This record gives sequence, C-alpha cells and structure tokens, in this order.
Amino acid sequence: MGTPLAEPFIWQGRVDAEEVGPSTRWHQRVQPFIAASRGGVALIGFAVDEGVRRNGGRVGAAGGPQAVRQALANMPWMGEGAVWDAGDVDCVDGDLDAAQGALAARVAQACGQGCTPLVQGGGHEVAWGTFQGLARRQAGRILILNLDAHFDLRMARQGNSGTPFRQIQEWCAAQGRAFDYRVLGISRYANTEALFQRADALGARYWLDDALQTESGLQAALAALAPDIAACDALYLTVDIDVLPAANAPGVSAPAALGVPLWVIERVVDAVLASGKLAAADLAEFNPSYDRDGITAKVAARLLARIARGSAGVPPARQP
Repeated sequence: MGTPLAEPFIWQGRVDAEEVGPSTRWHQRVQPFIAASRGGVALIGFAVDEGVRRNGGRVGAAGGPQAVRQALANMPWMGEGAVWDAGDVDCVDGDLDAAQGALAARVAQACGQGCTPLVQGGGHEVAWGTFQGLARRQAGRILILNLDAHFDLRMARQGNSGTPFRQIQEWCAAQGRAFDYRVLGISRYANTEALFQRADALGARYWLDDALQTESGLQAALAALAPDIAACDALYLTVDIDVLPAANAPGVSAPAALGVPLWVIERVVDAVLASGKLAAADLAEFNPSYDRDGITAKVAARLLARIARGSAGVPPARQP
C-alpha cells in the first residue's frame, strides 16, 4: 500500500504589472522542493483526514493544504526567504500509518536539507507524522507546544486525530526521552475529566482558553513557558486551528465557542520565532468544506506566512 504525493499545486495569481515599487506575491516566489533545496521553509501538505473520520469528526480537512496554498498565492511577499513546496502526502485505502510514515520521511528530508518543515494538515493526526520526522533528525530535547482547545491524548485501538500526543508520549517513554508537552487554549468544555487527569499524570502543562483572553493572561503564559523554551534543544510548534474563536475559524471540525483570540496566537508564535529554536511547525484541522467566505483559509495562510517571515528574520509587523 503506497502513500503517493498528490498532484502538485499550480502557483498562480495576481501580477501587479503596472504597480510602482516592490509588488511580488507568493505565487511568484515559491519554488519546488528538490534535492538541492537549502534553507528557508518547506511547505508540506498532509492531505489526510482519516484520523478525523476515525475520531467521529467532520471530514473534509484533506482539502486543507490546497485551500491554504490558494490563500497564500496572492499574499504579498515581504522577505520570507526561500520557500519550497514539497507537495502533498495522501492517505491510500485508509492506511493512516503509511501516510504518517510518508510525512515523517518528508519532514526528516526537509530537516536534513536545512529547511524548516511547515506542514499543512489535514487532521491533527498530522502531529504524529511531523514529530516522527523531526525526532529522526533531532537527538536533543524537543519541546512540543500545542495551541489547541483539546489535549489529543485519547486512548484508542487505532490512532486518530485525538491520539497523536499520547502516541508521542508512548514513543518517548519507549526511547527514554522526555515528553515535554505544553498546551495553550484548552477548553474545560471540550475535554473529559479523564483527559485532564491523563495530562496531569504525564506532566503536561496547559493553560485554559479563558485565561488567555487578556494581555496579562498572555504575559503570564509566556513567562511560564520561557524556562521550558530556554531548556529545550528544539521546539515543535503545532497549531490546531480550532483553538481560535468560531468567528475567526468556522472551517474546522469542532468550532470553538470561546477560543483564543488571533492576536494572542500570533504573539505566542512570535515568541517561538524569537527563540530561534523552531525546528518544525504544522497547522491542523482546517476544513474548507465548512469555511465561510474563505475566512479560515485566510487565517491559516496568515499564520503560515508569519512563521515563514519570522524564520527569515523579518519583524512581525512594520510599525508606522
């Protein structure tokens, strides 16, 4: 059973031929990922929602990578550095393990070529694939920072979109490696008591969504995270789009009633980038089937572009 790459996305869009001054857009700068690609970020699509189906969620996230690329295509180019498109991984005949293995291989390849993997899901089962690929290249201490309304530490006979961090924990235990797991945005109304108990037992640290609505709440979380970031050798950032309020992210399997404001998420991303330790990142659970006016696609593209720019050393915003 193979796990081939999907048809490559054709990067095309608006060309401001009559504009005066720099007016380049993403579709004019993204290049195919090849053996000679070095540096920058590598876009890798995980066009899979088999894990969402197994977890009883709303399927459709398999279309996420292509929809996000479409949103990125016309985004202005602001010094992102090298951006490579490494194509999409599919799931053939429901073989999720093979799809995650193919993603891991692609992530490891990108890391090996000095590129930062920037994975677009797909369901949050993407995390197990991304982490496996990073762990092949990173022998030191990996800090996992998950921006999510859910722990995704579920017990299940088969892996799914709710199990990736439990799978990572079990792998870490088997390898004698630390399981450093931090979650920002947890909802008390979207996780069972068993999941809270499991998170506590595994030493996970988490911040609730209602504690991240203000500047003071954000600063408290960042201050608590700072020692963990300083102590790690590499940081894996995973963003479940359903951490955002439903008004910002209607196109997800499980829209959030409260959610964490987009400005807070962006500030956390900026703190990660400022550390210089980001080794891999992914975005999960964007489901274009339920998007409204392309809002969720634009939010996902904005976050990806922010990571690409930050990885290239571009400040997060140009102040007037």
